[in-house]
Amino acid sequence: MAKRSRASDSRNAPARKGRRDAPRNRSSAEAGRPGRRRRWLVPALVLAALGAVVGLGWHTVSLDQRIQAQFEGKRWSLPARVFARPLELYAGQSLTPEELERELGLLHYRQGGDASGHYRREGDTLTLHTRGFPFPEGYEGPRRARVVFRGGRVHALEDPQTGAALALLRLEPALIANIYPRHGEDRLLVRLEDVPPALVQTLLTVEDRRFLHHFGVDPQGIARAALANLRAGRAVQGGSTLTQQLVKNYFLTPERTLVRKFNEAIMALLLEWRYSKAEILEAYLNEVFLGQQGARAIHGVGMASQFYFRERVSELGWPQIALLVGMIRGPSYYNPRAHPERALDRRNRILAMLRDQGQIAPETAQKAMQAPLGVSERVPAGSTPFPAFLELVQARLRQDYREADLREEGLIILTTLDPRVQLAAEEALRTRLRRLESERGLPLGQLEGAVVVTAADSGEVLALVGGRDVRRAGFNRALHARRPVGSVIKPFLYLTALSRPERFTLATPLQDTPLRLKLDDGEVWSPQNSDREYHGAVPLQEALVHSYNVATVRLGLEVGVERFVDRLRRLGLERELEPYPSLLLGAVEMTPLEVNGLYRVLASGGYRLPPRAIRAVLDREGRRLRRYGLSLNRVAEPGPVYLVTAALHQVTRSGTARSLGWRLPEALPVAGKTGTTGDLRDAWFAGFSGDLVGVVWVGRDDNGPTGLSGSSGALPVWADVMARASRQGLAPSRPEGVVWVPVDPATGLRAGEGCDPVRWMPFLNGSVPTGRAPCAHPEPPRPSAGAPAWWPD
Repeated sequence: MAKRSRASDSRNAPARKGRRDAPRNRSSAEAGRPGRRRRWLVPALVLAALGAVVGLGWHTVSLDQRIQAQFEGKRWSLPARVFARPLELYAGQSLTPEELERELGLLHYRQGGDASGHYRREGDTLTLHTRGFPFPEGYEGPRRARVVFRGGRVHALEDPQTGAALALLRLEPALIANIYPRHGEDRLLVRLEDVPPALVQTLLTVEDRRFLHHFGVDPQGIARAALANLRAGRAVQGGSTLTQQLVKNYFLTPERTLVRKFNEAIMALLLEWRYSKAEILEAYLNEVFLGQQGARAIHGVGMASQFYFRERVSELGWPQIALLVGMIRGPSYYNPRAHPERALDRRNRILAMLRDQGQIAPETAQKAMQAPLGVSERVPAGSTPFPAFLELVQARLRQDYREADLREEGLIILTTLDPRVQLAAEEALRTRLRRLESERGLPLGQLEGAVVVTAADSGEVLALVGGRDVRRAGFNRALHARRPVGSVIKPFLYLTALSRPERFTLATPLQDTPLRLKLDDGEVWSPQNSDREYHGAVPLQEALVHSYNVATVRLGLEVGVERFVDRLRRLGLERELEPYPSLLLGAVEMTPLEVNGLYRVLASGGYRLPPRAIRAVLDREGRRLRRYGLSLNRVAEPGPVYLVTAALHQVTRSGTARSLGWRLPEALPVAGKTGTTGDLRDAWFAGFSGDLVGVVWVGRDDNGPTGLSGSSGALPVWADVMARASRQGLAPSRPEGVVWVPVDPATGLRAGEGCDPVRWMPFLNGSVPTGRAPCAHPEPPRPSAGAPAWWPD
């Protein structure tokens, strides 16, 4: 038994031992697994770290590429700037001191001081300091000049230091419009060297004192801001550097997240690594947000200085600099127009900071603190003050440039608009329409009108008014109102006739007698004169001067309506015309701009001059991209044009426009023609002086009758414009082969001693009347090639 038991014990012992040792064996196995994990954990951590480094590196490379792509080359979408013509000053020019001061006011020059953009006036002498500008011929820097006036003219133009005579002085042109990017950002790029050192000094003192020493992120600044905020119990300082602010505004969204803050720091370091401090500072000065006007966002110190002070940034003083820098913290909160007290307090605290840190002298700071804010009362218009003219400019630009180019490339567009002429046209139209409504008991605002003024020798559009509400962009009547023109078309029928001197002269008698004309549809047309009377046989010139309809129709039927249509097309009228007899009396719809084009042919001596609203286009650096030169084509012989001009001058002396005799200065002879349509619905006047061609239309948008004729409605507006704007009276050169001869108006024959009245008329060689009037003595005056160059009396 005992042996079995031992045997049994012997057999069972290993099992028991195994059972006792089993927990220890399991623990050893489990203890080996963490070792294996540790062996894998280190490589995993290394791989994760490498992945993070690679990911961060890849992210950093991506951010670096983004920085380079956006920061280099075209850094901003810039609006196109549209400028008026520059005023050119020279000795002998017709100009008064008051007119020059008005022009300087449009350019926001300040009286007093010697810096650029300032002038002084002492009696009839103005001393001024111009600003620089990139003209098509190259950049022209600021210049000083003394302008001496005498007798309504520039008597002398000289250097104020040396007294040497100056041949020419150009003022920079006035900005008249902006064509904005879609996002509405408005900025005017400035170079760092053009920014006053005081502004840079103030900016760094207030926003980033260690800008020149950190690498994009400033740990000291962050610590200082955190301590200041902790002490104040609220956020009173920011730790962002100028570089970080630029990154946030230029590259990132305004969201406040840790990811954005991380990207901001990385990009700030990259920006500092890639670019110099000067480049970063210049970019900041052009990017910083400083105000809002509707959808228009004001960015950069260049635009902000004009938006708030109407001055270039280079012209700012300490009070203005401190205000601009102070507004960076909160452009809306410190808006000087909306919150002047806040803005003043902020400005003065900035000045006190500069004083306490020794940046400016105490007396300078005190004087600056006592100065007013100096903000212009009126907010500079974000849109153009001349919308009708800008529409013409944009229509021409779209033929050569994409819309994106006009809105983003910062093009400099130099136009032909003459502010002096434009303002005169606007004032004349507004004033006269109000007066006409008052005098005739018409509802206020019922009358509308349009004015187009161009240069007689070049076709440049100097002024264009599309309606009485001159500042509102709306229906542009100067370009789009097609209205019947009435008698303003008659001179071109007479031009067609006079181009056949073997048949027609100014003395040719026309029959102004009843006329019944059967039309193609079987109806009978019987034209009537405006006075409802007939005048018998009248010289061709008298028929035009007094605008006799019946005589005109008889002339047109003999000339041929088809030939008249062909003449209008040659003169530049680009529309289909039906050769109906009513066309002879102006039964054709035209815009004021189209009518102006026809009269430019007469004013230029027979040349077709397309309307030109743009002189040149420059890129943002001032390099010329395109020049819009003068284009002309002779479409009428000078002799017949001269004869028609002589007749149109007589219209203003004794015809339907004779009231111009007392409306205009005696030294300003002109030529022109009235036009009135049926039921007194449209009133026109078209004419020219020696330098300007003007067309005026007055009527109603609903095409209702106005009770106004061309002489009572449109002529007064035209006279007001010419009296203020024209510098040169009519004095056309007499073409070769034209002679002046005294004529008996009753017979159209040569007059002489004993004839009264006598009309001097020009004739082409070979067409001079050979017959002698019965009233003349046996020896009438001989034709004289040496007669006065213009109108003999």
